[in-house]
Amino acid sequence: MEQNTLPYRACVGIMLINQDGHVFMGERRDTPGAWQMPQGGIQKDEDPRVAALRELYEEIGVSKAEIIGQTAQTYRYDFPDFLQHRSVYKGKYRGQDQHWFALRFLGTDADVDLVAHNDAEGPEFIAWKWVPIEQVSQLIVPFKRAVYDGVVAEFRPLIKQL
Repeated sequence: MEQNTLPYRACVGIMLINQDGHVFMGERRDTPGAWQMPQGGIQKDEDPRVAALRELYEEIGVSKAEIIGQTAQTYRYDFPDFLQHRSVYKGKYRGQDQHWFALRFLGTDADVDLVAHNDAEGPEFIAWKWVPIEQVSQLIVPFKRAVYDGVVAEFRPLIKQL
C-alpha cells in the first residue's frame, strides 16, 4: 500500500511535570541518543484520558499522577521513510495522530520504574531525566519536532501556574 494512503495510528502523548516544573524525558531503547516524552496507542474504544494514564504506567511505572491539561488540538506526524518498515508497525500506518495530556507528577523519583512492565523486547526507555520545558523540543528527533514545539507552546502557561 502506498504510504500516503495508509491510516494514522491514534495515540496519546504525555507531558509529565514534576514539582520543579521540569518535564520527564526518556531515552528510547531502539534509538540511543533519542529522547522523548511517553506516548502510546489508544486501544479500540478506549478514552484518550484512560489511555494516557495506562501508557504512563506501562512505559515508566508511574501511577502517581493527575491529568491537569489537554492540548486544544490533535497533533499529527508522518513516519520518515527510514522508519516506515523498520518500526513495530511494519508499514501499517502513515504516522500518528496524538492527543497530548499534561500530568502533574505526584510521586518521587523512586516511583519511576522503566522495567516494571517490559514487553518481550525490553523497556521502552533505557534512561530518563527531568528537563526544563525549554529543552524538550531540542531533545526530540527532527521528524517529531513540530509536534513537540506545539505541545510545549500549549502547556508552557500551565507549567508557569504550577
